[in-house]
Amino acid sequence: MQHEAHAEHTHHHADHGHGDHSDHADHESHSGHGHGGRHHAPAASWAMAAQATLHCLTGCAIGEVLGMVIGTWLGWGNVATMVAAIALAFVFGYSLTLRGVLKAGVDFRTAFRVALAADTLSIAVMELIDNGVIALWPAAMDAQLGDLLFWGALAISLALAFVATTPVNKWMIGRGKGHAVVHQYHH
Repeated sequence: MQHEAHAEHTHHHADHGHGDHSDHADHESHSGHGHGGRHHAPAASWAMAAQATLHCLTGCAIGEVLGMVIGTWLGWGNVATMVAAIALAFVFGYSLTLRGVLKAGVDFRTAFRVALAADTLSIAVMELIDNGVIALWPAAMDAQLGDLLFWGALAISLALAFVATTPVNKWMIGRGKGHAVVHQYHH
């Protein structure tokens, strides 16, 4: 009986090494051994939160700009353009995280779950702020690609989204969520 407990304890500690990380996305699979079923939350510094937010902002900005450019270029209405921009922001946001986790040798299903866990709230907050600013900015929704207002409002809205999302990421990282989950795959 004690040999089984020792073997289980040894296996548990091996999971925290630099070996196979495929089951780290499912935090609830770890139990006992003083961990309360969860990994220890990393210290959440503002620099770490800003780095996570910048990572998220990069994917969001690519998707957001691409969606706005496509919608504006094709003459779509404001709602269709905004939906395209938001959808592409999520696609590119998740894709950047997915790419990094897949590089660590994780299977696609696990990597996808990690990307969802790491980025969903961050992207959602960023998109809410970003698109809210654009929607409320007088004439920004009607600006064309060649207008300074189009690019200026987009740049300012993304900057405000970064400022608003950084505390959210700090809070999530401090609780072992968000980009703290991704960090486990960057040894």
